[in-house]
Amino acid sequence: MKKANEYFEELRPKTNLDDKDLIYLDIRKEPFDLYGLYDPINQPVFKRLPDEVANQCNFGVKKHYLHTSGGRIRFCTDSLYLCIQVYTPEIYRMNHMTLLGSSGFDIYEDFTGRSVFLSRFTPEVDSKDWYEMRIRFDEHKMRYLTLNFPLYNSVDKVYIGLQEGAILGKGMQYKHKIPVVYYGSSITQGGCASRPGNSYQGIISRMCDTDYINLGFSGSALGEQAMAEYISDMDMSVFVLDYDHNAPSIEHLINTHEKFFNIIRNKKPDLPVIFISKPDFSDYSFDKIKRRDIIYKTYMSAVEKGDKNVYFIDGRSLFGDDYTDCCTVDGCHPNDLGFLRMAKKIGQMVKELI
Repeated sequence: MKKANEYFEELRPKTNLDDKDLIYLDIRKEPFDLYGLYDPINQPVFKRLPDEVANQCNFGVKKHYLHTSGGRIRFCTDSLYLCIQVYTPEIYRMNHMTLLGSSGFDIYEDFTGRSVFLSRFTPEVDSKDWYEMRIRFDEHKMRYLTLNFPLYNSVDKVYIGLQEGAILGKGMQYKHKIPVVYYGSSITQGGCASRPGNSYQGIISRMCDTDYINLGFSGSALGEQAMAEYISDMDMSVFVLDYDHNAPSIEHLINTHEKFFNIIRNKKPDLPVIFISKPDFSDYSFDKIKRRDIIYKTYMSAVEKGDKNVYFIDGRSLFGDDYTDCCTVDGCHPNDLGFLRMAKKIGQMVKELI
């Protein structure tokens, strides 16, 4: 660990804040640790896929792969305040999701085996392509911190501001360093958690002390071959195939679901794979029942072939039986209660598998 001003390329950019000892540091430089993003040190903007993979997929993936869901910054410091400057093409606003969830960062303090919500950085309502914010701490001590990137916003650059003489060092390391990888829909991407850390993957990460990669693409999880081939080459401890919602038809799901799984299984014969059907389930919807049956068939087909590392979670069980109607913002996308219930169910299985 060193003092913040001992790291090279400390910045004194234009700022609206009045702290005389404030310096900014680029999170792409030492000692910050970045997780959940594709090659974040070398790419010009933060992204979740290589450009060439995104360009082989549908338009929605080409848009949402630049959204930073699942990205994290980890470091430690004893600074009495923490500032952020975020540069983005635009502030992504939705009518059914908080601005903090879609476009802000939330902050957790990390302890051995657990992380606790601490504060947040949220754009102002009238922010356009840049925002700056500061939080102050009421006690001088070393803190290990995790900042979660926005769920539905592109981010070009991020600078962390600290006291010039503050100690700055590496973040806490995950107990399980090989990430869990998730592929799926807008629910997988994090819609509509009130803040980034309340996506079900974020909660599971804290439950299990594990790294993860979020490959949820709102409206765009179509089970494409290019996506399956990319995922099959990833280093991962568990793969969660949360792919149901975005298939445009039952026929599309039939034609892609088992094929998608087989591409991954052929490359990763021993990888634990969890199949999940959609959580907003209705006993009276033929479409939803049929879709669940297709996913279950992929699972059973693998079992019948002797695959001992596949698992199935019925989406109907994810929101529980009591106050199920309180688990979404719009009948589909989970709120924080819905994501917590999803995380408990899926996280229990992830914890056993890693």
